[in-house]
Amino acid sequence: MSYATTITEALAELDRFDAIVDVRSPAEFAEDHMPGAINWPVLDDQERHDVGLLYASSPFEARKLGAALVARNIARHIETSAGKLPNTWRPLVYCWRGGQRSGAMHWFLGQIGFRSRQLVGGYKAYRAQVREDLIALPKRFAWRVLCGRTGSGKTRLLHALAAEGAQVLDLEALAAHRGSVLGALPDAPQPSQKAFDSALWQALRGLDATRPVFVESESRKIGRIRVPEALLGAMQNQGGCIWIAMPEAARVELLLQDYGHFSADASGFCRALDGLVELRGRARVEDWQAQARAGDWAGVFAALMRDHYDPGYERSLRGNFPALAHARELLLADGSPASMQAAARALLDPGPSGL
Repeated sequence: MSYATTITEALAELDRFDAIVDVRSPAEFAEDHMPGAINWPVLDDQERHDVGLLYASSPFEARKLGAALVARNIARHIETSAGKLPNTWRPLVYCWRGGQRSGAMHWFLGQIGFRSRQLVGGYKAYRAQVREDLIALPKRFAWRVLCGRTGSGKTRLLHALAAEGAQVLDLEALAAHRGSVLGALPDAPQPSQKAFDSALWQALRGLDATRPVFVESESRKIGRIRVPEALLGAMQNQGGCIWIAMPEAARVELLLQDYGHFSADASGFCRALDGLVELRGRARVEDWQAQARAGDWAGVFAALMRDHYDPGYERSLRGNFPALAHARELLLADGSPASMQAAARALLDPGPSGL
C-alpha cells in the first residue's frame, strides 16, 4: 500500500501527524518549508548538485550514485533521529515533487513499521496551495487598520491589542523589517519571499473569521518582501481605519527608542539614507547624515519625520485607504506601555467609544 496523501487531505488532518519530514536539501529547506517541518535531507546540497550534474551525461550512473547516497543518508537519519520513536509514529514525508527522494524515505520508514504518509506533489503542491489560499483567505476577515504617521506607535499598539486578547496580524514581524528605509532589524535578516508567504499563510489560517483582525497599514513592500495584493486589497477596501496620533516630541522619543541601535552605527545609518538621495536630493540627505555623525539623533529623526516620512506617508495612505476619510482618531500621549494598554482597551471597548 502506498499510503500517499494529497495536500488537501494532509492539511485537513495536519494535527494528526507526529512530524512533517522535509527530505529536500538544506538549502531548499532554508528557502522555505511547510510550517513546523523538520529537515532530514536524503541528499545534502553538494550531493544534490553532483547527482544532477552527472544526470545530464548519464542518467543511469546518476541513479546509481544517488541511490547509494540516499540509502546512506537515510540510514544515518534512522540511527540518529528515529531510534527511540514508537511504531505508532506517523510522519508526513515530502520532497520537491513527491518523487524519488520522499519515496525512498517513506519506503524505509514504512518497512520499519512507522505509519508514514508521502505527500503527493511534494513541496510544489504545498506551494501552490499557499498561493491559492493567499488570494482567498484575506477576503474572509473584517480588518481594522491602524494608520498614523511614522513614530506614532502603531506597532506597539498592535502588540498591546494582542496582549488584551485581540486578533492581530503583525506583518512587520513576519517580514522581519519595520517597513522603511531604516527598517532593517539589526539582529534578524529578512526571510525569503516564499518563507514569508508560508508564515503569513499559517497566520491567516489561525485567525477566527467571526472576530475582527487588527493590522498595521503597510505599503506593497516591507523591505524587500512583497505583501500579497489580495491582502492589501482586503485591508484597503473592506477594512475600517483607525487614525493613531501622537505629539511630535513623543514620536521622536519613540523613534529614539526603536532605532537606538543606530547610535552605535552612524555609518550604517548614513548608508541607509543614501537610498533617499533620488527622492529628497543630495544636499538634504547630506544634512541629515551630518546630524547623525554629530550625534544629533533627536534632530535628525525630527527632520526625517517632517521632511520625508510625514508628507509621503500621508499622500500614499489617503490614496490607498478610502475608509481613512471616516476614520476614528485615537490620540496617544506617548509610547509608554500604560498609554498603549489604555488605547488598546479603548479600541476593544464594546460600548459607544469602542469599535
